[in-house]
Amino acid sequence: MGKGEELTTTKYLIHAQITANGIVEKPDVVGAVFGQTEGLLSNDLDLRELQRTGRIGRIQVNIHSNSGRAKGEIVIPSSLDRVETAILAASLETINRVGPCEAEIQTLKVEDVRAVKREQVVNRAKEIYKNMVESVGPTSMKMIEEVREAMRVHEISEYGDDRLPAGPSIHTSDAIIVVEGRSDVLNLLKYGIKNTVAVEGVSVPRSIGELSKKRTTTAFVDGDRGGELILKELLQIGDVDYITRAPKGKEVEDLEKDEVLVALRDKVPTAQFLATSNILNDSNNNNNKKRENNRNNRRNQKYNRHEKQQKVVKEPEPEIEDDEVSLMKDMLKEFEGTGCGAILDEALNMTKEVEVENIYEEIKNIEGTADTVIFDGVISQRLLDVASEKGINKLVAFKSMNIVKKPHDVKIITID
Repeated sequence: MGKGEELTTTKYLIHAQITANGIVEKPDVVGAVFGQTEGLLSNDLDLRELQRTGRIGRIQVNIHSNSGRAKGEIVIPSSLDRVETAILAASLETINRVGPCEAEIQTLKVEDVRAVKREQVVNRAKEIYKNMVESVGPTSMKMIEEVREAMRVHEISEYGDDRLPAGPSIHTSDAIIVVEGRSDVLNLLKYGIKNTVAVEGVSVPRSIGELSKKRTTTAFVDGDRGGELILKELLQIGDVDYITRAPKGKEVEDLEKDEVLVALRDKVPTAQFLATSNILNDSNNNNNKKRENNRNNRRNQKYNRHEKQQKVVKEPEPEIEDDEVSLMKDMLKEFEGTGCGAILDEALNMTKEVEVENIYEEIKNIEGTADTVIFDGVISQRLLDVASEKGINKLVAFKSMNIVKKPHDVKIITID
């Protein structure tokens, strides 16, 4: 690379190799480069003019002779753009004489100076960061960890009369995660998960069972025998919606952040877990069916808690006729790809057109009578819940996903 102002203006370095059938000197090579390319290219790429205006730097030649032949390297700094630099590099290969000798020049490469600088910046940044990390001694690390631990302990709260260890969001979150002990709660708090509660032992408190009937509940237990025992007990007294476990042989309190996130991402509905696991024996399976029926009854009561306390006897809702289902599917196809939907009355007349991205708020804000919501999207548990609360009878969309608790008063119709 050149010196002085060339350090700040050079974008590319043209590297070329020269061989000559005789002894030549540096001035001979420079003269041949200027002389034999003159008039070859347009005036805009004339080497003398480019050098005069500072668009190319000083031509550097390093040449040596041996046994009556000369060989060396030519380096030309360029501040031209990529295309012009490539043309200039190619023009060097048209030179066939240097002084009185036959010669050949071959362009080896065009080096991007800025890429080299970026690599130097990255390498230097790595060194600086490494020194910063090494400068934090064991005492400093211990102090940092003590402060973090103190903050986690400060955030931990208690739940119920049993004063069970819990995250600060346990009283307000619609979904909860049930773990085994206080250390599990602290570990999940470290990763920003605050809707946890611990059972503190194999005997699951009744307060956890009652809480699980009111919230969407995920059981997150250790990957050992103890985890299985707690899961059995929790399934007997509570209403668990999802189940996930730590990797086999590991405990929740020892998991790293990525392991925690993977485990929660891979949670499965309780029915699916029990279908693929022999955690419960055959005798328990019969009891599970009874408990599942009881849980379904409790879920129905939960979704209708906005109604009056007195018992209202309803006539059984008639099955939707096949032709009506077909009609709704045909109507749905009209919304395909539009990102829109509609709210319909009992006669299937459109009362309002809505956008799918606002579908939840639109259903939530429904006033008056509405029978059907049809839209270009996916029916989720959240939409199903709010539709039940607003008295919607039918949800029509292209598909449904992750429906765990289905209210008895809402009919789901999908295109498939």
